[in-house]
Amino acid sequence: MDNETLVRTRRALHAVAELVLAGPQFRTSGTIRLRASLGGFATRAEPHAQVVGADLVAPGQRLFLERTTCADLAAAIGVTAGAPAGLYHDGSGVGPEDVIEADPQAAQLIAQAFAVGDAALRRMFHDADPVIWPEHFDLGVTVDAINYGVSPGDGFQAEPYAYVGPHTPQQGEFWNAPFGAAATIRELGGVDGVLAFFERGRRLAS
Repeated sequence: MDNETLVRTRRALHAVAELVLAGPQFRTSGTIRLRASLGGFATRAEPHAQVVGADLVAPGQRLFLERTTCADLAAAIGVTAGAPAGLYHDGSGVGPEDVIEADPQAAQLIAQAFAVGDAALRRMFHDADPVIWPEHFDLGVTVDAINYGVSPGDGFQAEPYAYVGPHTPQQGEFWNAPFGAAATIRELGGVDGVLAFFERGRRLAS
């Protein structure tokens, strides 16, 4: 899969996560936290909605993320599109009226990355509750001043990747990113590989 398709799809999914799921959820239920779910990601509270592959799914609705806008998607499921106000400064960079489009294959790749990350974090930390944050659209937990998680890709790395980010800067070969350490899900090879990467990061940062 080419990076252009992956980036376009990630932009679309990030926009929906932020403007159609997290924003309305924050205004209704007071939380921006999203969660990994079967085939994608979902809200944790009212109004309930989720993304499955390249579709937005809500009670009685299944909408394709194909040449559409977050404003139109939100209206179709009975909410108003918009990011959570006043909580962060970055975000998807997509406006409610901007056209978005998600490729089903790329969307599945991102969904699988979230699923792998969620499983690895729950195996490593039995009480973990991994969160997908709408600001950077990554899934993670923080334990003992170390961030562990999975990003679907960003300006640092186009592919989905796992990361370990100690709050205290580290030195050494393992620490290959400005925020700590990163390795693509593809090279790690699944849940076991991601778990081993997290565990190595914890050992080296301690």
